[in-house]
Amino acid sequence: MMNIVPEFRIESGYIPGSIGRISELHGTYYHDHWGFGLYFEAKVATELSEFLQRYDKNSDGIWIATVNGRVEGSVIIDGIHTENEGAHLRWLIISDVLRGKGVGRKLINRAIDFCKSKGYKTIYLWTFEGLDAARHLYEEVGFKLIKQQSGVHWGAEVTEQYFELQQRAHSPQLAAGNLQLRNE
Repeated sequence: MMNIVPEFRIESGYIPGSIGRISELHGTYYHDHWGFGLYFEAKVATELSEFLQRYDKNSDGIWIATVNGRVEGSVIIDGIHTENEGAHLRWLIISDVLRGKGVGRKLINRAIDFCKSKGYKTIYLWTFEGLDAARHLYEEVGFKLIKQQSGVHWGAEVTEQYFELQQRAHSPQLAAGNLQLRNE
């Protein structure tokens, strides 16, 4: 059987219905695979709504994978704490329609490129132990596991994992080959 990738688009910015669909994708995936319930889905919906209400295209990013106009995946960069903590990579999710077809990698690369263009030196994310495909993807693009701890922020007890990606700031001169970076 051929692994056919549906024709998809990656769109930047808010799309009507995306709060509900991104929350649904998280709710169903994490319920089916991890037994998470209402607490988790409501947490995603609430925090995603709060993020979008304060969304600033100059510091935040949202990329949504769609198939025939339907939201099938997402990733978000929350830039509210970039000065002290770094850019927060959040709400990476891919539907069954697109999972395993390289769409997650494309979304993460868009997010990383955005962070480079903004000069964000640190990108971080929280996840939990057992999401092996996601961890592989994070590590493949340069994220490193910094710490892990037991926690219940997900609505169930899991081993939470904190990953960081340290990167050099983007510079138009560097892109043109006119500037060399030195180690800091």
